[in-house]
Amino acid sequence: MASTYTTQITAGPEHIDVLGHVNNAVWVQWMEQVATEHWTRDAVPEHLDAYVWVVTRHEIDYRGNVKEGETVTVRTWIPQGPRGARFDRHMEFIGPDGKVRVAAKSTWAIIDRESGRILRVPTEVAAPFLDA
Repeated sequence: MASTYTTQITAGPEHIDVLGHVNNAVWVQWMEQVATEHWTRDAVPEHLDAYVWVVTRHEIDYRGNVKEGETVTVRTWIPQGPRGARFDRHMEFIGPDGKVRVAAKSTWAIIDRESGRILRVPTEVAAPFLDA
């Protein structure tokens, strides 16, 4: 089974826009936060020191709103291996009613910290995040 990461986030007053629900920009911040937490939890320490990830694309489907004080459960996973330097990551933000409020797919590129250059995702870096 591919590595998944699940966490919860509660919408605070700083996350709410003039319409009374979580602002679109906040969803993107939460996506980066959760992806980083997953990487930090499952990557080996040497890889954390050697590489950094950057987003090259987000696709977000907004299916419902989240209001101040509501908690969403976030689940993220990587459904398939890398394509060169890029990896697709999927996320679902599930409301207290069990319905997906936001579904997203982000494409991330890996960068070598030392050189600052994009590189092909090494097999050993991808392995902890994929099906055995």
